[in-house]
Amino acid sequence: MQDVRVVLIGGTSHTGKSTVARAVAERLGFDCRSTDKLARHPGRPWRTPEWEPPPHVAEHYATLDVDELIRSVSDHYARLWPRIEELVVDGATGGGPGLVLEGSALWPARVAGLMTVPGTRAVWLTADETVLRERMRSSARYEEMTDQERYLVDKFLARAERFQTLMAQDLDARGLALVETGGLPVGEVADSVLAAVGVPGR
Repeated sequence: MQDVRVVLIGGTSHTGKSTVARAVAERLGFDCRSTDKLARHPGRPWRTPEWEPPPHVAEHYATLDVDELIRSVSDHYARLWPRIEELVVDGATGGGPGLVLEGSALWPARVAGLMTVPGTRAVWLTADETVLRERMRSSARYEEMTDQERYLVDKFLARAERFQTLMAQDLDARGLALVETGGLPVGEVADSVLAAVGVPGR
């Protein structure tokens, strides 16, 4: 379908949203953005080449239970929503190349309200819990961590798993598109995303 102007890619952490979004954007010739760049929630509680977690991040995951972590991140995403709506409308109606927007902030119930914006399509990525665990622990270099550091990673993982479960339930209730990433190559997942949003054969 040639009228697609905005592709939204949601999902929990470590389902491959960023990598797949870049691949989809490249195929479509669209810009690619992440909701994570709009404002940072506490973020991942482990060090990466791009991220040094401040002390309050460890405290956040150490002191809140999983339900509290879900409420905290959901409140954060609710605050981001007006800006996300602006990006979608601008991408759909502006004169630019189009937009692929990815991020966990793209909650199904809110995105459903954007499906009336012309040229806007949405899909969510999911991954088996074993895949999420392996990806997360690899990213965190889990085997090299102290017990306390591992505890924080495990709390982040528990939140991600709960988030995905709740998201899948909302998707099912609304009949919205979902793509299982599994261990598939990025190109194959991108193919499935494009087919799900009505742009086959790219």
